[in-house]
Amino acid sequence: MTDEGRAASGSVDSVLTALAEPMRRQLLDLLAAQGEATATTLAERLPVSRQAVVKHLAVLDAAGLVAGNRVGREVRYAVRPAALDGTARWMAALAADWDRRLATIKRVAEAAELDSR
Repeated sequence: MTDEGRAASGSVDSVLTALAEPMRRQLLDLLAAQGEATATTLAERLPVSRQAVVKHLAVLDAAGLVAGNRVGREVRYAVRPAALDGTARWMAALAADWDRRLATIKRVAEAAELDSR
Protein backbone atom coordinates (compact mmCIF):
# COMPACT_ATOMS: atom_id res chain seq x y z
CA MET A 1 0.00 0.00 0.00
CA THR A 2 1.29 3.46 -0.88
CA ASP A 3 1.74 6.24 1.67
CA GLU A 4 -1.25 7.98 0.07
CA GLY A 5 -3.33 4.81 0.37
CA ARG A 6 -2.37 4.41 4.03
CA ALA A 7 -3.26 8.05 4.71
CA ALA A 8 -6.63 7.65 2.98
CA SER A 9 -7.28 4.42 4.90
CA GLY A 10 -6.43 6.15 8.18
CA SER A 11 -8.75 8.99 7.29
CA VAL A 12 -11.61 6.61 6.53
CA ASP A 13 -10.93 4.74 9.78
CA SER A 14 -11.04 7.94 11.84
CA VAL A 15 -14.24 9.10 10.11
CA LEU A 16 -15.99 5.77 10.65
CA THR A 17 -14.82 5.66 14.27
CA ALA A 18 -16.11 9.20 14.87
CA LEU A 19 -19.45 8.43 13.20
CA ALA A 20 -19.93 5.21 15.21
CA GLU A 21 -21.22 7.29 18.14
CA PRO A 22 -24.89 8.36 17.68
CA MET A 23 -24.39 11.65 19.56
CA ARG A 24 -21.60 12.66 17.17
CA ARG A 25 -23.83 11.88 14.18
CA GLN A 26 -26.53 14.04 15.77
CA LEU A 27 -24.03 16.87 16.29
CA LEU A 28 -22.96 16.60 12.65
CA ASP A 29 -26.63 16.73 11.56
CA LEU A 30 -27.26 19.82 13.70
CA LEU A 31 -24.19 21.57 12.32
CA ALA A 32 -25.15 20.68 8.76
CA ALA A 33 -28.62 22.15 9.33
CA GLN A 34 -27.41 25.30 11.13
CA GLY A 35 -24.26 25.90 9.13
CA GLU A 36 -22.27 27.04 12.15
CA ALA A 37 -22.79 26.83 15.91
CA THR A 38 -21.01 27.03 19.24
CA ALA A 39 -20.79 24.14 21.69
CA THR A 40 -23.14 26.05 23.99
CA THR A 41 -25.76 26.46 21.26
CA LEU A 42 -25.49 22.80 20.33
CA ALA A 43 -25.76 21.65 23.96
CA GLU A 44 -29.03 23.59 24.33
CA ARG A 45 -30.56 21.30 21.70
CA LEU A 46 -29.19 18.03 23.10
CA PRO A 47 -29.68 15.97 26.28
CA VAL A 48 -25.97 16.25 27.21
CA SER A 49 -23.80 18.85 28.87
CA ARG A 50 -21.75 21.47 27.07
CA GLN A 51 -18.60 19.65 28.21
CA ALA A 52 -19.82 16.42 26.58
CA VAL A 53 -20.55 18.33 23.37
CA VAL A 54 -17.02 19.80 23.41
CA LYS A 55 -15.53 16.32 23.78
CA HIS A 56 -17.60 14.97 20.89
CA LEU A 57 -16.67 17.98 18.75
CA ALA A 58 -12.99 17.28 19.47
CA VAL A 59 -13.37 13.75 18.08
CA LEU A 60 -15.21 15.07 15.01
CA ASP A 61 -12.50 17.70 14.56
CA ALA A 62 -9.70 15.12 14.82
CA ALA A 63 -11.45 13.07 12.11
CA GLY A 64 -11.63 16.16 9.89
CA LEU A 65 -15.44 16.25 9.97
CA VAL A 66 -15.79 19.66 11.64
CA ALA A 67 -13.61 22.69 12.13
CA GLY A 68 -13.68 25.23 14.91
CA ASN A 69 -13.18 28.91 14.17
CA ARG A 70 -12.51 31.28 17.07
CA VAL A 71 -14.61 34.45 16.92
CA GLY A 72 -13.86 36.58 19.96
CA ARG A 73 -14.43 34.39 23.01
CA GLU A 74 -16.49 31.80 21.13
CA VAL A 75 -15.46 28.86 19.00
CA ARG A 76 -17.90 28.32 16.16
CA TYR A 77 -17.96 24.89 14.57
CA ALA A 78 -18.91 24.02 10.99
CA VAL A 79 -19.00 20.83 8.95
CA ARG A 80 -16.01 20.04 6.72
CA PRO A 81 -17.40 17.79 3.97
CA ALA A 82 -14.04 16.72 2.49
CA ALA A 83 -13.56 13.88 5.00
CA LEU A 84 -17.07 12.62 4.25
CA ASP A 85 -16.34 12.81 0.52
CA GLY A 86 -13.27 10.61 0.93
CA THR A 87 -15.20 8.09 2.99
CA ALA A 88 -18.05 8.07 0.46
CA ARG A 89 -15.53 7.40 -2.35
CA TRP A 90 -14.08 4.48 -0.37
CA MET A 91 -17.57 3.07 0.26
CA ALA A 92 -18.51 3.44 -3.43
CA ALA A 93 -15.32 1.63 -4.50
CA LEU A 94 -16.04 -1.14 -1.99
CA ALA A 95 -19.62 -1.48 -3.27
CA ALA A 96 -18.41 -1.58 -6.89
CA ASP A 97 -15.92 -4.33 -5.99
CA TRP A 98 -18.69 -6.39 -4.41
CA ASP A 99 -20.96 -5.78 -7.39
CA ARG A 100 -18.23 -7.18 -9.68
CA ARG A 101 -17.75 -10.21 -7.44
CA LEU A 102 -21.48 -10.91 -7.27
CA ALA A 103 -21.82 -10.53 -11.04
CA THR A 104 -19.05 -13.12 -11.49
CA ILE A 105 -20.79 -15.53 -9.11
CA LYS A 106 -24.05 -15.02 -11.00
CA ARG A 107 -22.37 -15.75 -14.36
CA VAL A 108 -20.72 -18.91 -12.98
CA ALA A 109 -24.01 -20.13 -11.45
CA GLU A 110 -25.95 -19.46 -14.66
CA ALA A 111 -23.29 -21.23 -16.74
CA ALA A 112 -23.39 -24.22 -14.37
CA GLU A 113 -27.18 -24.34 -14.62
CA LEU A 114 -27.00 -24.34 -18.45
CA ASP A 115 -24.35 -27.08 -18.40
CA SER A 116 -26.52 -29.29 -16.16
CA ARG A 117 -29.44 -29.26 -18.63
